[in-house]
Amino acid sequence: MTAARATQVAATIRADIQAMTAYPVGHALDAIKLDAMECPYPLPDHVRDEIAQAARDAALNRYPGGDLTALHAQLRTAFGIPDAASVMCGNGSDELIHLIVQACCEPGDVVLSPAPSFVYFEMAARFDHARYVGVPLTADLTLDLPAMLDAIATHRPKVVFLAMPNNPTGGSWAPDDVAAIIAAAPGLVVIDEAYQPFTDHTWMPQVLDFDNVVVMRTVSKIGLAGLRFGYVAGDAAWIGAFDKIRPPYNIGVLTQAVLQVVLSHKAVLDAQAAQLRADRAPLAEALAALPGTTVYPSAGNFLLVRFSGTLDGNTIHRSLKARRILVRNFEHSHPLLADCLRISIGTPDENAALLAALKDLLKA
Repeated sequence: MTAARATQVAATIRADIQAMTAYPVGHALDAIKLDAMECPYPLPDHVRDEIAQAARDAALNRYPGGDLTALHAQLRTAFGIPDAASVMCGNGSDELIHLIVQACCEPGDVVLSPAPSFVYFEMAARFDHARYVGVPLTADLTLDLPAMLDAIATHRPKVVFLAMPNNPTGGSWAPDDVAAIIAAAPGLVVIDEAYQPFTDHTWMPQVLDFDNVVVMRTVSKIGLAGLRFGYVAGDAAWIGAFDKIRPPYNIGVLTQAVLQVVLSHKAVLDAQAAQLRADRAPLAEALAALPGTTVYPSAGNFLLVRFSGTLDGNTIHRSLKARRILVRNFEHSHPLLADCLRISIGTPDENAALLAALKDLLKA
């Protein structure tokens, strides 16, 4: 880059954006990939064959149609969305988070969530000129309800994001605590249920019981991460407001075609999620048996593990990467996550390879 161009960029790009780093997306060729909470199981061949046919028949020369009634009906049936709730689709949860903040927040308005939580809550707030307030979890990574209520009273947030289960810690929050937050919040409460398939609780059946609640989900964790599709459900007044700023044609014809095929085989996704749920506890027990580890309770398809023995989290992360095993390092993201690695639940063979590598590293 020339000096003149660098000067022009520096004078034009927002200062806060210049100070940031881009969201890292790793490359995992020929590695055991346990760093992104993806489903490790591919779709069966017969489903993939149907997808191929649907893609062949898709009208790629035309913009996506505006009538998503059929897709919304499939979503209601597949994911238990109340008939009276309105639905809006997005290009993953990330786009939906942006649309919600943009619809609700004037510049400087507060977006609030527990912290650490999904990093994109803060990123979207900053990108969209809102002010982010993260309320620290307790030392054992549980919700600090008094602190949340104090922060709500002090900052009067336009939007409160509650990830349930929470990413990256894995915990979920007690229904009574969530109800207290909903009652105290002066604005909208967004319950992010990205990991709902891996737990027994959902707020979706109650989404219309409150004046200020919507429920957001994604299909990324149940085997369709590459599709980039999410949805938000709630009262028509909220969804209608969000829809006013939704980009036209944000859900492409291929995404719609693939999703409609896969949702007709929802049992396949449910079985894969059930397998991951079944494998979570044995993996947690095996990790907890290693020297110098703390494994936090998880209701997601991942485990948060703190390493405090002879090797710290950074060393473990680098050593696993050298062995072509990828996990997520949160060392520099939040003080409460020092020496913590987030490990996705993999296939039995992948979990076994991870444990073998850790036992060797920790001499267990």
